[in-house]
Amino acid sequence: MFSKRMRLFELLGFTVYIDLSWIFIALLIVWSLATGLFPSLAEGLTPRTYWAMGVVGAVGLFASIIFHEFSHSLVARRYDIPIRGITLFIFGGVAEMTDEPHEPQAEFYMAIAGPLASLFLAGCFLLLTALTEAAGLPVTMVAVLQYLGWVNAILAVFNMVPAFPLDGGRVLRAALWKRTGNLQEATKRAANTGAQFGLGFMILGAYFFITGNIIGGIWWFLIGIFMRTASAASYQQVLIRNVLEGEPVSRFMKTEPICVSPQTTVRQMVEDYFYRYHHKLFPVLADGRLIGQVTVADMKRVNPAEWDKVTMAEILEPPSPANTIGTGEDAMQALARMNRDNRSRLMVVTPARELAGILTLKDLMELFQLKVDLDPEL
Repeated sequence: MFSKRMRLFELLGFTVYIDLSWIFIALLIVWSLATGLFPSLAEGLTPRTYWAMGVVGAVGLFASIIFHEFSHSLVARRYDIPIRGITLFIFGGVAEMTDEPHEPQAEFYMAIAGPLASLFLAGCFLLLTALTEAAGLPVTMVAVLQYLGWVNAILAVFNMVPAFPLDGGRVLRAALWKRTGNLQEATKRAANTGAQFGLGFMILGAYFFITGNIIGGIWWFLIGIFMRTASAASYQQVLIRNVLEGEPVSRFMKTEPICVSPQTTVRQMVEDYFYRYHHKLFPVLADGRLIGQVTVADMKRVNPAEWDKVTMAEILEPPSPANTIGTGEDAMQALARMNRDNRSRLMVVTPARELAGILTLKDLMELFQLKVDLDPEL
């Protein structure tokens, strides 16, 4: 989902990332707070003070969103739902699940945890606002706390809109799932609701744009596009699970893959294999035994001046749970591993750790698309 992001820190076993798009929204928030909101809440201060308040307010919002997503993640852990990480991006934050909840109850509690956390923060900040104001503390502190109180309340309310994949949409899916007993059908209905809300936000954005609120109009229009796209992608993930779950990877793999010798030089590898076959991964065999793999990325790390000297034995990646999967393992497990480790190919091995084939993300998705095209109920 996120191609350009930076790792910030790890807390309670969860890694927090920031997508580069967040830089844009952070600057926009600081600017809007420093030039709009805070001058109206605290009059007569210097521009430098307003900009400092804007930075503090943006950092507070940043921390509030992390708190919101951590609440989701902690409940997910309680129900054994793996979380890949927490990423802040242009539309807020997301706790990246690598698996769907296993029951409606888990979906409900995980979804509701975020808005409840935001409501808790809203109450705390608004209480602190009243206390600091009563104590006669600086107006700068009062204004920032007031902003954080209201923005967390807005986060809670907006996230409870029944538009999948927002938290409210997940609560809706949990209710539909419990009533129908069918996760796919529940996801389809919730995703359709999310798409309708997305269309509504796009229309609202167009109205604001036409009536002169250009920034607000663009913002609501983009949120609408995001919601329509995200709801469709979420439904597709459930379809993929239903199609692939229970299928062994041996059904999808390419047998008799092209392999290379550990003595092959980088130049030979590039000219005789990568340029010839256009594959991005080649297994390395020594006397018929799998000893690793080489990829385009491995080639790029070698200085071109050393291409005639360096061999595959020196740069290969040894077999590991990250780059191999057993012939009898579930295709959905393979897909989850590809997503988790950001890989599009896995070497398939027998119980004796012998090479059986290559599994690619493209092959998995082609079969999925074929089943969707042939099955009118999907």
